Amino acid sequence: MVKLNNNVEIPELGLGVYKIEDADVERVVHTAIDAGYRAIDTAWFYKNEKALGTALKTLNINREDLFITTKLWMTDYGRENVQSAYEASLKRLGLDYVDLYLIHWPGQDKDLITETWKAMENLYNEGKIKNIGVSNFHVHHLEELLQEASIKPVINQIECHPYLTQKELRAYLEAQKIVAQSWSPLMNGQILEDEVVKEIANELGKTPAQVIIRWNIDENIVVIPKSVTPSRIEENLNVFDFELSE
Repeated sequence: MVKLNNNVEIPELGLGVYKIEDADVERVVHTAIDAGYRAIDTAWFYKNEKALGTALKTLNINREDLFITTKLWMTDYGRENVQSAYEASLKRLGLDYVDLYLIHWPGQDKDLITETWKAMENLYNEGKIKNIGVSNFHVHHLEELLQEASIKPVINQIECHPYLTQKELRAYLEAQKIVAQSWSPLMNGQILEDEVVKEIANELGKTPAQVIIRWNIDENIVVIPKSVTPSRIEENLNVFDFELSE
């Protein structure tokens, strides 16, 4: 578990469900939960919140043991829209709250983002959301937001992997006590063909995917790999019995 800046804990490894078809969601979620996953990351934009909600209803697990993330899409930015968009996501998910709600993209309008964040702060202060954060924000976006924010984001979800290490951004996040979370850590499978990654995997008796996921964990990045294949869902979680050398 990783401790956020408000002392809430998030699993360091979760399941991403980007572009997973509705027909596959229930099977994938059951496989993941049975394997030991407790965090699931979705978004309005993924168009599978409802399917995820249906799957969650069939799980034999306490709600408090799950960490569910969803995201606010750009068409719902602005003070007037945030609460209704959030409540619509809750309805689709069949939940009373989500554990983490993110602004999905920074956009171009600083004032609109500030207004949107203030509305999310209100929901957080009312206890309707457990944690609030952002996604795809660069340093200048965060600096602009932090000038106006009363509550600091707990997470910035970014693309991050050994081909895109985001060192400068991650150093800034660390200084601000904002956790980095990696989407698409496996680059849709592209990075798994890298010869160096394969070499390391062979040396460790692990798979290339496990090496990349472990790299994220060793770099203090919360990671949410996606897979629909049962063996790979299990494989992606089996990364806690080794470490990478410097």
